[in-house]
Amino acid sequence: MGTLYHNPRCSKSRQTLVLVENSKAEFKLVEYLKTPLDEIQILDLISRLQTDASTLVRVQDADFQGTEVDVNTLGDPQVVASLLASNPRLMQRPVYDNGTVAVITRPPELISSLL
Repeated sequence: MGTLYHNPRCSKSRQTLVLVENSKAEFKLVEYLKTPLDEIQILDLISRLQTDASTLVRVQDADFQGTEVDVNTLGDPQVVASLLASNPRLMQRPVYDNGTVAVITRPPELISSLL
């Protein structure tokens, strides 16, 4: 069973949710702003991403500009996990995790390879 880390205010996240629902795949929906991930969960998620840990951070977000995190340190999974645990709004969305591979589904069609 997969997990969709979802933000209902995000159009890409809503589009991805529709694709998952239409696939009839079993999945768990996690609204990560209501139920934030802790550092261990984020590190676990990062371990399944097929991209650098930095891709999980919304560096263009104004909230990121308010942090003291140097963008050059975002390649370190521990830095990313700490940042996202304390600032869940900075997590890129949506993310689909099938337990083996996690993908940031931007564009939403990227999810098709996991369903």
